[in-house]
Amino acid sequence: MRERSRPRGRREAGDGGRSAGGAASPRRERRRPPAAAGGRRLAMEEGAADLRQRKKQNCTESDKMAPEERNKENSKLGRSPKYMLIQRFAKLFFGCLAAVTSGMMYAVYLSTYHERKFWFSSRQELEREITFQGDSAVYYSFYKELLKAPSFERGVYELTHNNKTISLKTINAVQQMTLYPELIASVLYQASGSEEVIEPVYFYIGIVFGLQGIYVTALFVTSWVMSGTWLAGMLTVAWFIINRTDTTRIDYSIPSRENWALPYFACQVAALTGYLKKNLNCSAEKFCYLLVSASTYTFMMMWEYSHYLLFVQAVSLFLLDSFALAQTEKVHEVYKIYLFSLFLGYLLQFENSALLVSPLLSLVAALMLSKCLQMNMKKGTFMSRLLKIMYIYLVLTITVTLNFLLKMFVPHKENEHLLKFIEVKLGLNTTKMKYLWTPYVCMLAAFGVCSPELWMTLFKWLRLKAVHPILLALILSMAVPTIIGFSLWKEFFPRIMTELSELQEFYDPDTVELMTWIKRQAPVAAVFAGSPQLMGVIKLCTGWMVSSLPLYNDDDLLKRNENIYQIYSKRSAEDIYKILTSYKANFLIIEDSICNEVGPVRGCRVKDLLDIANGHVVCEEGDSYAYSKYGRFCHEIKMNYSPYVNYFTRVYWNRSYFVYRINTVISFQL
Repeated sequence: MRERSRPRGRREAGDGGRSAGGAASPRRERRRPPAAAGGRRLAMEEGAADLRQRKKQNCTESDKMAPEERNKENSKLGRSPKYMLIQRFAKLFFGCLAAVTSGMMYAVYLSTYHERKFWFSSRQELEREITFQGDSAVYYSFYKELLKAPSFERGVYELTHNNKTISLKTINAVQQMTLYPELIASVLYQASGSEEVIEPVYFYIGIVFGLQGIYVTALFVTSWVMSGTWLAGMLTVAWFIINRTDTTRIDYSIPSRENWALPYFACQVAALTGYLKKNLNCSAEKFCYLLVSASTYTFMMMWEYSHYLLFVQAVSLFLLDSFALAQTEKVHEVYKIYLFSLFLGYLLQFENSALLVSPLLSLVAALMLSKCLQMNMKKGTFMSRLLKIMYIYLVLTITVTLNFLLKMFVPHKENEHLLKFIEVKLGLNTTKMKYLWTPYVCMLAAFGVCSPELWMTLFKWLRLKAVHPILLALILSMAVPTIIGFSLWKEFFPRIMTELSELQEFYDPDTVELMTWIKRQAPVAAVFAGSPQLMGVIKLCTGWMVSSLPLYNDDDLLKRNENIYQIYSKRSAEDIYKILTSYKANFLIIEDSICNEVGPVRGCRVKDLLDIANGHVVCEEGDSYAYSKYGRFCHEIKMNYSPYVNYFTRVYWNRSYFVYRINTVISFQL
């Protein structure tokens, strides 16, 4: 009995000696009494504790090993710690230098291209401002107003209670138009004492170009972190610049919200990529976490559609977590960042209800509620796979239910047209304009070419045995991007240099003459009506009140735009007069480019869309539509005959614009 109650480790050692002499048999060992089983478990625990203690001592002894001995062991492997440290430092130094240099060169490239395209430095202030078109002009106009205000606080108050921009409407421009970039730019301009050094317009566009440089640097870093080599970052930058027309709208829309916001999103993606990596040291993990937090919140404040993009990112993280491709704890920390950013954004955006009914909030809330079900899903058994399906179904069900309930109980304006507008903004309905997705396609392509792990996976799948797969993967992951880089340099670098050397000419004297006439001849209290794009330029260049603006996140403004566009439809003079006077407009501007537009595709022009909406299309291609008894208003008003002259009086015209005063007293002439 004493032999049977001995610890198993010692027993096996003794039995090994006896088995050589043919002593004990295995069958006798299995027939141990229950009392001995408890002792055996206790002995096993003691043995495991001894084993852990020995391992700890071995680790401690190896840590306390003399530097000379460790150097000898490392020298046997062919590398010393000093050599490895220098190698890592050199890789980090040259990679960071390449990333920063790429961003700076791209910012300089954009600035040079902008100068060559518009001759910006040789223009007067009015000619510079008309280069901002559409919504860009509106954003920059509020930046000018902030700088003209007697104090920053007074400027913010006037923007949040603005009744001098749109007739018969008081708006909170900071919330409705997401003017936080302009607030930041004005504060930096005044706080830095730049008034005596640089003009406001150069300071503004300089910030935007600098952000684009940060955008490129962030893409570089993301490729580097994913692939492990900064050659992938260089290749990403090269493809980004080559596909510039599909990666950015900075050429013709500098103050657009996405030009301010997407660089912060790129920084968030870079930090998130680093944060989700395994075997990350504590300091780097904290840094990435803080950067993810700051960039997520800033991105949400810079763009009114940012929470839709973050929703797509949250869905991706959810799928990665569901299939055990990311650490659950880190993913849920990112979910908390989403919640904090939504809550803080709701407060600082004047209780913006759009954030409460956002699908991002519903999804994250559903994921947090379903967190307890995820604990037993990563064992690989059939039941765990079944739980994964149930978990995904549960999350989606809770998300839809929460979003439905929030929309029922939270007061908000349901803008159904926003989904189509976002589809156009994100380029989801085109096959190429996709400035949101193309940069990351470039990044993933560079990662695929430069990652040794992907080459190794390919070789294992092909079962390559002629050459060692690891060696071949390392060679190809450096040779292939180098060859691609040289070919891109040879083909596209001359084109880029030619583009920068060409002196383009932006000359629009008709618009300059129109703005000059308004500032000199129009009454200060006058209200102008016309196309929303032109109204944005008038608001910027003259400061006069307008009847509409090129903004699409407000139902009332959207309806105004549709009504005022009727000046290019086949409606009567009386109908147009009633529409314009309902918005207290004093002057009407007809643009010849819209009235006489000859588009390559019939049916897509402004007047074609109006005719279809009004049912005024002539019989065409076998389809029969109603025909209006009135001519096109923008044509008929130029004829100067009754009844048009009864309602409108022409006061100014040039080759592109016709300005009419809207008569307050109607005099009917025969």
